[in-house]
Amino acid sequence: MLIIDSYKCSGCRRCETHCSFFHSGKTGHLGARIKVEKIEILGVDVPVVCHQCREHYCTRCPQNAISITDRGSIEVSPTLCDLCGACEALCPIGAIEIYNGIPYVCDLCGGNPRCIDACEMGAISLDLSIKQTVSLEDMKKKTKKMSPSQKRCAYAEKIGQKMRETWLKDRRESC
Repeated sequence: MLIIDSYKCSGCRRCETHCSFFHSGKTGHLGARIKVEKIEILGVDVPVVCHQCREHYCTRCPQNAISITDRGSIEVSPTLCDLCGACEALCPIGAIEIYNGIPYVCDLCGGNPRCIDACEMGAISLDLSIKQTVSLEDMKKKTKKMSPSQKRCAYAEKIGQKMRETWLKDRRESC
């Protein structure tokens, strides 16, 4: 499972560039399976990527085109997927999105995530021993009718607000 430390993220988007290039041979925000959301009002950058959540909402695909691999990543069957968009609608943080006729979601680059090597700040790491995944049930209720982009922003704002509260607490304690 990818571990994201948003406190270390500088917002450089190298993770997006390397992800996009590995999967498509092109660079760009839209083709990446990890996306850095910039929340200017909070002054934070938050990488948003599939957390392999406890609920596995995306696996509720009506065509059974999405499954979980042995390493815990999401796998989309191109032969079963009919691009209905259910997976995109079901993901509460916008970590899966249909782009150019393909559902884009982190597949851990086959076990060697390119975003980790690309991140010079050490904000992304991989730990395959983690079996306890996060619950996104609270985000599901908040983001039900949002687009993937809006969901990513809502999730980043939630993380950013927690970061801001921690910074303020640390600042008060150091004074």
